[in-house]
Amino acid sequence: MNLAFLPSPSQGVWHLGPVPIRAYALFILAGIFTAVWLTGRRWEARGCRREDIADIAIWAVPFGVVGGRLYHVITDPELYFTAGKQPIRALYIWDGGLGIPGAVALGAVGAWLGCRRRGIKLADFADAVAPGLVLAQAIGRWGNYFNQELYGRPTDLPWALYINPANRPADSPDIALYHPTFLYESLWNLAVMALLLFLDSRWHQRLRRGRLFACYVLAYTAGRAWIEALRIDHANHFLGLRLNDWVSLALFTGALVYLIITRRPRPDDDAPYPGEEGEEGVPEPAQVSGGTRS
Repeated sequence: MNLAFLPSPSQGVWHLGPVPIRAYALFILAGIFTAVWLTGRRWEARGCRREDIADIAIWAVPFGVVGGRLYHVITDPELYFTAGKQPIRALYIWDGGLGIPGAVALGAVGAWLGCRRRGIKLADFADAVAPGLVLAQAIGRWGNYFNQELYGRPTDLPWALYINPANRPADSPDIALYHPTFLYESLWNLAVMALLLFLDSRWHQRLRRGRLFACYVLAYTAGRAWIEALRIDHANHFLGLRLNDWVSLALFTGALVYLIITRRPRPDDDAPYPGEEGEEGVPEPAQVSGGTRS
């Protein structure tokens, strides 16, 4: 009998009168606000306007939520649109089911719209947001913990996760302990964030114009691959692999190719960020004091 394990929360929803407060939603919101805060600090440290990030987030976040849900529903339609299922539940975001690839992809569309309004290059924003984005993912995974979902295969490791009977797989109702893959991914994401911050501090000029974001894609998908191998939740397969594994492989390859083809310095690597210029994209005039330019 395994005496050491991680307990699951006794509940994931609390009620303030008729209003349900869901842990899943709280962790998603906490991740979003933390990402905006960290990205704002990084953007401001580059001499740019911190309020730019909040303005872009107004566009990126709703697009990202919709994209994450669309990815989940499109890749697992049988959960909602087969006989005996309830199609309306495809809209129940609070039950879990936000696919990271879809959230990032459609969130990028929203970010592009926000960047256009502020006169900012999407690649510059992507580099600034990368550490905050993966931090948001690390925080958001704890919502899966409260939902008792996305756990892995049965295990007797000391850090095994106890799953309540109602949330166990139908084919193993008597097995209580499983790999806490939500925790593995959360810790991996924190390590990716630390790596990105280190790379940015050491090779900032070489990792501009989308290259730091490409490093995020490389590191995140590498971890997602081995974590997916442990998961036993429902997933469609293609040629023996879970669909998410194929998506991760495609994204990893694309990011690697991008880093290879942009490995040589480009003329715009030294170009100023928007905040280093005037409000209309024109450099601020130099201050003059006593006839000497300062």
